[in-house]
Amino acid sequence: MSPPAALHLPLPSHRDGAHADEPANELQGFSLAGRTYFIIREALVLWAGFGDAAALERVGDEALGSEKHDVAIKQYSAAFSLSPPTPAGLFTKRSRARAAKGLWEDALQDANEAVKADPSNPWGYEAKRAALYGATRYDEAIDAFESMLHAIDESQDPKIRQMRQNCILPSQTIAAVDPIAGKILKSCPLVVIDVTTGYLCDDRERMRIFKADPSFKELVSSMTRKVDEGRIREVAARFFRYVMFSHVWQGNEPLFGDVGAAKSVWHLPKTIQNEKLHNFCKETRRLGYKWAWSDTCCIDKTRSSILNQSLTSMYKWYTHAAATLVFLADVAHPSNAGDLTRSRWMTRAWTLQELLAPKVIFFYDHEWKPYLGNTGDNHKKSLQIMQELSDAIKIPYGTITTFSPGGLAIREKLRLASTRSATVDEDVAYSLIGIFKSDLRPHYGEGADALGHLLEEIVARFSEVTVLAWSGESSSYNSCLPAFISVYNQTPYHPPSLEGEETETYITELRSKLSQEVALSIYKQLNDLQPARFAFRRLHLPCIIFPVARLGVQELRNDKEKVYRATVAELGTVEFTTADNLPLRKPQKLVFAHPWIRYIRGPSDGDTWGDSESVVDTGLDSEHDAGSDVVHAIPAPQVDHYTQALQMIARLGQPFNALLLVQQPDRHYKRVATEKEIVVRGLGTNFTPQKVQTRVLEIL
Repeated sequence: MSPPAALHLPLPSHRDGAHADEPANELQGFSLAGRTYFIIREALVLWAGFGDAAALERVGDEALGSEKHDVAIKQYSAAFSLSPPTPAGLFTKRSRARAAKGLWEDALQDANEAVKADPSNPWGYEAKRAALYGATRYDEAIDAFESMLHAIDESQDPKIRQMRQNCILPSQTIAAVDPIAGKILKSCPLVVIDVTTGYLCDDRERMRIFKADPSFKELVSSMTRKVDEGRIREVAARFFRYVMFSHVWQGNEPLFGDVGAAKSVWHLPKTIQNEKLHNFCKETRRLGYKWAWSDTCCIDKTRSSILNQSLTSMYKWYTHAAATLVFLADVAHPSNAGDLTRSRWMTRAWTLQELLAPKVIFFYDHEWKPYLGNTGDNHKKSLQIMQELSDAIKIPYGTITTFSPGGLAIREKLRLASTRSATVDEDVAYSLIGIFKSDLRPHYGEGADALGHLLEEIVARFSEVTVLAWSGESSSYNSCLPAFISVYNQTPYHPPSLEGEETETYITELRSKLSQEVALSIYKQLNDLQPARFAFRRLHLPCIIFPVARLGVQELRNDKEKVYRATVAELGTVEFTTADNLPLRKPQKLVFAHPWIRYIRGPSDGDTWGDSESVVDTGLDSEHDAGSDVVHAIPAPQVDHYTQALQMIARLGQPFNALLLVQQPDRHYKRVATEKEIVVRGLGTNFTPQKVQTRVLEIL
């Protein structure tokens, strides 16, 4: 009597509470019906001729499909004892079941047996690739995958050959990595320190190290069906993360050439400066990062092109860094509240961008312990530390934590820079390139002219003339610009605002004095003025001028300074102090200039005095007023053109800080530098068109 045929009972489709990480009991997780199914199934298979290999394999397949890997392994193993006719497929299936349980070596052994049993079968190689990948033997996994592709190409079965179109070569993944990783490296510093070896590495060397790293090989070996650019970008960005160093130089710091001669930062001789660099690299490594950058040794300062590119890119590097570590050499341990803002680090020009640009920052005392013992994951999240900084530099702590170049008014950024100093004159300007999104090209040797170049660009790009509101010494670059950035620590004069009833009173009085035709002509005259611009260091300044009728010396302060009294058309008597010798016999060469045209035009021109600077045809983001978040302009109520003109004239009548200019023999002008701002009373409401003399003066 022959045994009955194997019964194909339907596999239950539900499992009560089953999970992939349940205990090893091979039937745990199945419902009662499921467990009964497998028990009956095995019994019938064994009864049917004491084992049919094909039947056992089918039971194993069903278990594998149900993620019951122990059951599948047992069934496949039992099938081997019955001498199956096609062992290659059985080895492949058992390899997959073992791989699903993380039994990588067992899975690899089965995969090798599958390949040995049938070298033409691609699925043995595929199982081998999966086992090697799981065992983190990525190079071998790539080789196994390429063998699988070769077997597919050589197959006589058209269906198998057709599957080749669903696979990609490892070389295709590698080709996709290069441009993506290269783009990421473009936003990284040119040279960084490998904190493991201590070697300096450029982007080519970092790419070579990346391609030898397990993360790269894992990436290539994981992509078998299509290139995943998002994952490539994620893996590459994680690998190339870097940490920036911020500190105050202390004498003979290790330079690019010093590290090159020593081969590694770890081989540098023991000095205070080298120990500082070592501690920075150690802390970078402790935080889990591979790459570090220090301005001391990561810039080849002997090559001007490299130096200039580094200076203009530094703000971006700090912004994109995984973290910035700030070493406060003069802050003792344990640190106390207030130590940070009393540190010399707060007085240096370059450290302003090193405070504002990073998204993640850590402060350390001189023993490399976290400032105030704060072990959080970002000191920009520390309300205590950020409030200390906010109180010191007088901007909201929220602005510090989320700073962007467009987030503060130009005048506010100049104020922040005004309290900081640099060892060389040029760095006063170069340290602000990123903060102002400047196109300034560094050129050491130009000295204080670097500040002039920066201020010229600000005027040219933003039509921003509030940089002219200062008192002190004039620059040799242009007399309208200051010699020193420290003057921007002064609070410029702000005209009183016209609001509510006061505005209505002014408008009513002006309406009784000025016809619509006259008011609109003045309005047009002011609106037609073009923005200020520079050309060949000469400032072309649109302004309203007030000629000087008489000039005399009122008082001699010392050997250098004199107090002058001038009688000015429409403005009356004006006193001011300057060290310049003015032409007493030719007062007509002097004019007082009102350059604050944007204020006069009022809110309809985009802003008010000292607020956000408009962008003039540059495509850049507008800047915004200090002490506030980004503010979107609220449209003013619609008024008729006559009233709008009267409102502008009312603002023109307000007191203002005037620039004193003296005409040169070539009919150009120079600014007279004064001890204090010259604030004049304005025109009030006594207007005639003749009193509003608009000019564009060329100032040397």
